[in-house]
Amino acid sequence: MSAGTSRLSETERASDGGSRYRLRDLFTPLDTLLVSGGDPRLALDPRERVSAYGCAALPEPEIWNFASSTASTISQAAYDRAARAREELMHKCLFDEVEIAFDARCEDMRDELRGHLQLSPRVDVVFSPSGTDSQLHALFLARAVLGAPPVTIVVGAEQTGSGTAHTARGHHFGAMTASGVAVRKDGAVAGLAGASLALPLCEGAPGIAMRADADAAVLHAVETTIAQGAPVLLQIMDSSKLGWRAPSAACLEEIARRWPRKVQIVVDACQARLGRRRLRAYLDRGYMVLMTGSKFFGGPAFSGALLVPKGLSRSLDRVQGIAPGIFDYAGRCDWPMAWTALRSRFERRPNFGQWLRWEAALAEIGSYYAVPGAFRAAMLAELAAGIDSMIALSPSLRAVPAALHTAGVDDEEFAHATIFPFTLLRDGKPVSIAETAAVHRALVRDMSEEVSGSAADRDVAAQRCLIGQPVRLGRQDETPQAVLRLCVGARLVTEAWSPDRTEAQRNVQHVLDRIAHVLVKIELLLDRGAAVAAPVKSAFEV
Repeated sequence: MSAGTSRLSETERASDGGSRYRLRDLFTPLDTLLVSGGDPRLALDPRERVSAYGCAALPEPEIWNFASSTASTISQAAYDRAARAREELMHKCLFDEVEIAFDARCEDMRDELRGHLQLSPRVDVVFSPSGTDSQLHALFLARAVLGAPPVTIVVGAEQTGSGTAHTARGHHFGAMTASGVAVRKDGAVAGLAGASLALPLCEGAPGIAMRADADAAVLHAVETTIAQGAPVLLQIMDSSKLGWRAPSAACLEEIARRWPRKVQIVVDACQARLGRRRLRAYLDRGYMVLMTGSKFFGGPAFSGALLVPKGLSRSLDRVQGIAPGIFDYAGRCDWPMAWTALRSRFERRPNFGQWLRWEAALAEIGSYYAVPGAFRAAMLAELAAGIDSMIALSPSLRAVPAALHTAGVDDEEFAHATIFPFTLLRDGKPVSIAETAAVHRALVRDMSEEVSGSAADRDVAAQRCLIGQPVRLGRQDETPQAVLRLCVGARLVTEAWSPDRTEAQRNVQHVLDRIAHVLVKIELLLDRGAAVAAPVKSAFEV
């Protein structure tokens, strides 16, 4: 059992936490609160005051954001909403206990999220500090639904969060939980530990492409696991770090037909790059859905949620014992108010940082869906065509092939790609992983002093910009490569929208011009590789 919790009974655990939280905690500076209540990935570098993702806790409008597959800087509008939300909670706490007021606000946020996503009130929302934490919540609930410890099969294991390798088998994904409990990374979460199977999506042949036999691989893995007597928690991908989706709808229908009540599906939709119709269809089929407000939507990292169809939540009434380790990964306010029996066994432990990050994310989500659907679809289509063309024309970039699935009506605006992965080339050959990481680090810096050349080149090099972190892809008998990603996020659409069609089109062209600027900076950095390979040490990792 994890350090710091083993001496508390469930009763003590449920009653002890609330006394530690006081109104004064809300008077902590807002930028400090926004990076609190999470795991160490949120920590800011003491000198540069940015996280491992290159993002500060304060708005930085001068940085161009094309990194929504990883993390985005917080917008001024989102920061302002978090500030207002804190003031409102402070006011309510003058008339109510902090925990009661906080609980009510979290329930309002569930309603707001359902409203933005056009979900039924019957869909339950479990909040968490990150999508990785939500994976442990999904495993916890799946054990209750399936009635036995499942084997987790992870589709696209090499293109999801790095913590999934641990959470899929019920292990700790870091050395510290968001609740501040010290644990042993990759040690078993008490009561949740089990087996997992990783299914990569990359083709085994040379090059980077999605495997053509993904459906067959998923069916074989499920069939083999069930034949061995274990139920399955199947984590499917929609979409991956490279924008891929698997398995197909036909494959999922076959699984439902062949193994009813033996397979629980959870959708990794943490990128939030799927149409609302598709999202509703998943929930209607009884799938759980993992999502975040910090990828496509552009809220501050980290903000996780598990969407649970109503039919599954009924299984919680039958839960007898609770895995002791889950207490380190959730507080009472994380669970929906309707889950009274389960909630009563958890500490009254408001997570102010997690709450404020979700307040900021909801500002972005609401603004995005306030833009007319026709404009959202048209802009994403235009950006996709423009970015594909620019990458194809660059001698220094090689695009990674798009996913194999055919877009359908339920994809809505996401019928077009919003993640554009590419490798870096020199003399027609991929550069090293180390140099790819160096280029990524240099993009967020003013490199005008390091890049010699014309005044125009120095102006390009001076612009600070974020793109998606390198993804390391390696196969047998082939040198591993790192893939960078240009990402289109919700905020680009929100900021470009105008009821004046001429102005809106001008705004879209402005976004394309900025993307061209970013690609030119990448080419300048590659041309002067020796100059950029050594800048300042950073927390960025491939």
